Amino acid sequence: MQSLDEGVWLMNTGIPTTDKAFVVTRQPVRWAVHRSTTVLILCLTIGIGAAVCALLGLLSPVDPTVVHTTRGGLIDLYGAGIYRYDSLFAGAGNRGTDAVTLAIALPLLVVSVWRFRGGSPRWHLILTGVLLWFLYVYATLAVGAAFNPLFLVYVAVFGASLWCLVLAARGFDRNWLGRLLDQLPRRWPAVFLITSGVLTTALWCTPVLVAQLAGSTPDRLDGYTTLVTVAVDTAVIAPAAVVAGLLIWRRRASGYLAAIPLLVLEGLLAPLIVAQTISQLRAGVDLAPGEVVGPVVGFGILALAAAAVLWTILRRIPSSISVIRCATAPGWKIADNAAGAP
Repeated sequence: MQSLDEGVWLMNTGIPTTDKAFVVTRQPVRWAVHRSTTVLILCLTIGIGAAVCALLGLLSPVDPTVVHTTRGGLIDLYGAGIYRYDSLFAGAGNRGTDAVTLAIALPLLVVSVWRFRGGSPRWHLILTGVLLWFLYVYATLAVGAAFNPLFLVYVAVFGASLWCLVLAARGFDRNWLGRLLDQLPRRWPAVFLITSGVLTTALWCTPVLVAQLAGSTPDRLDGYTTLVTVAVDTAVIAPAAVVAGLLIWRRRASGYLAAIPLLVLEGLLAPLIVAQTISQLRAGVDLAPGEVVGPVVGFGILALAAAAVLWTILRRIPSSISVIRCATAPGWKIADNAAGAP
């Protein structure tokens, strides 16, 4: 075996020298995934905070209380527990979100972080999607839910999710992803993202415009001062989907980096809407058949389509990148020598 100092090292495998196909070269190992300790700490913060919030939310009993709103109407408040001062409709919906957080989002966060630590490009991208879920949910709770003892926890999870998402996205090598662009689907993901962004804006804004033209307030505004979900979806999520679709159409790696977390979020909409609807019905919210079937079917189809598009992209991204470690010297890696080792 030659010395590492000579610049070339033959693998000691017992294979005749003329058959050796690998040599060690002094080339730096460049990972597609930057395994940041800060990301891991922030993910731990998110997991603990979200688990506490979800558990306390699920343990909150329902005790409807009728109150007057500032607009002179009557609504049912949730009446007890963490969501005491939220409307019955919103509080029960939040409990449905808590169920999805505990049953799906938190386990997915644990698996994603574990595979992220192992350097998996595919799971690094899935992690960004899980982080977007927590960002979306806890940003909505922090600015939309009635003030309660968990407010600062909402803010902590919101902030940790935001900065963790930024760091995780920045830690992925776009140049490495760019070399896979010819293998990644383009037309179907681009069309789906643009279409979903436009339809989401239309579906949220149409009822608001109709209510304003009629001089009334939108349905289910209840005692709240504004529509937080409508504002977030139409100002942030929908435009992001359209931009991601346009970038994918132009074969830009940044388009896929933006699309994957959005697709993960959209894929989780089906269990979210189902859980919220079941929670609202069990709490005694009076929902018309159309209010049950319409959102469940509509968002269910959207979620299934998003999951299908997500899979067509992720299946072409390696689940792992292996570098054979045969030397302890930093900056050395195995390189293929097609002509055979000298």
